[in-house]
Amino acid sequence: MARRVPDAAGAGPDAAGAGPDAPAAGPDGRRNFGEEGGRLTYGRYLRLPELLGQQVPLVDPPAHDELLFITVHQVYELWFKQLLHELAGSRDAMDADETWLARHLLQRAHVISRLLVSQIDVIETMTPQDFLQFRFALAPASGLQSVQFRELEFLSGAKDHRFVNRFRSLTDAEREGLSRRLAEPSLWDSYLSLLGRRGFATGDDEQIRDSLLIIARDRASHDDLWQLAESLLSHDEVSALWRARHVQMVERQIGTKSGTGGSSGAPYLHRRVPLRYYPLLWELRDWL
Repeated sequence: MARRVPDAAGAGPDAAGAGPDAPAAGPDGRRNFGEEGGRLTYGRYLRLPELLGQQVPLVDPPAHDELLFITVHQVYELWFKQLLHELAGSRDAMDADETWLARHLLQRAHVISRLLVSQIDVIETMTPQDFLQFRFALAPASGLQSVQFRELEFLSGAKDHRFVNRFRSLTDAEREGLSRRLAEPSLWDSYLSLLGRRGFATGDDEQIRDSLLIIARDRASHDDLWQLAESLLSHDEVSALWRARHVQMVERQIGTKSGTGGSSGAPYLHRRVPLRYYPLLWELRDWL
């Protein structure tokens, strides 16, 4: 059989884009994928020039590890943004009685949070001597001033309006964001509202305890509520793991020196380690 020769326009079945695996055409008849369109690039989509221009060391003479310090903390803030997105989505799914989606998004948050714990290993490749080469330039900036981290705590259920007053130089948008997180339902609030819609009493801690016991002892009837409670507990657990691992890293880097933002440093962070977002879920183990 003679081989078919493409026409003058190169539009035969062997031409690029003409085979069965060719990308689909868009509404305008043009191909959606491939570089020939030139409408969007990887770098433009991710705004890489802007993103990669944000790591700007301050000290002179340069300190090699300052770039590492900046990069790690900027990556934390990116993941904090994603965590806020997932946790808010989980809360909203509970409000919509979509317990499967609430659990799915919480499980994604767990994976991200474990990644944040393991990321501390990267910063610990920096020795205390290396850190001291540029630490003086950080003051009075401090990780305690992370607005997104405080939003995560508020959204998780650990609301404390005093933190808003302690922040220095908040922008209007940052202050509004913190105030909104304080005012809106937390994950725990939405879980209790879900229990109420299912007919469980949630008026006080004793009623919540009794309702949780019913759910735990009859998983055949209330499995989605039980599994969702376990997902909340896992969120609490991995958050505590991050706090514990973080304080170890701080002690390894600066011992018991004061923080650059004026806090007591590691002693303050130690006091935050026992924080629990959902103490009733932990106490449930005593009641079973």
